Amino acid sequence: MLKLSMTKRARYVIATIFAALLISALLFLPINQWALRLVEWIHGAGALGVLVYALAYVLATLLLLPGSILTLGAGFAYGPVWGTLLVSPISVVAATLAFLLGRTLARNWVSRRMERDPRFAAISDAIRASGFKIVLLLRLSPIFPFNLLNYALALTRVPLREYVIASLVGMLPGTFLYVYLGSLVTSASELLSGRRPPSGFWGKFLYWGGLLATLVVVVLITRIANRALSRALQPKQELGLPKAEARS
Repeated sequence: MLKLSMTKRARYVIATIFAALLISALLFLPINQWALRLVEWIHGAGALGVLVYALAYVLATLLLLPGSILTLGAGFAYGPVWGTLLVSPISVVAATLAFLLGRTLARNWVSRRMERDPRFAAISDAIRASGFKIVLLLRLSPIFPFNLLNYALALTRVPLREYVIASLVGMLPGTFLYVYLGSLVTSASELLSGRRPPSGFWGKFLYWGGLLATLVVVVLITRIANRALSRALQPKQELGLPKAEARS
């Protein structure tokens, strides 16, 4: 009994420290500027840059830090194809580590966080019936932010194997979109500003044409996933819980 109590206390202390570090990082550290410096460095750092990038991405995911700059940066540094081939497996590894952490050391912290969100009850019930399908739909049309969803799903009964495969497939369209957008810029600073210098008629045509085609595909996939996810969560929603809304 004493051993169990000490284990719970240790988990509580770890979760408290984790939360304090996260809040401090979000409030006081220039996360986006650090991410930009990292992107600029990996652009010509070869294999070492890939390794450092992977470690930074995993750390950002575990700490619930914004990772969009890193995903865009992969497109800038490595192009749309190689950038996607890099980010996709790294994001799955990071999501899996967060999932395992959420089932062990951070379980109490995640449980308290999810208790305040009625959408999670609907997700948890739906996963009991069809874990792979729900995780896949959540990845395609997330009603939770990506980083938080990794921890939230740890509280459900979805098997690790189904979680990993569904995450790999479901996160791919969004990953490609961000990487592709990053590949369109010509300097790391543009990842935040969104500016891109003129490149002539054909350059603009390829830029906007490719961007539009990518957006259309991702939006269509998201809308289909939205409808399927709403139907899957319908029993809970009919009890008065809010409907799932896609993250913009």
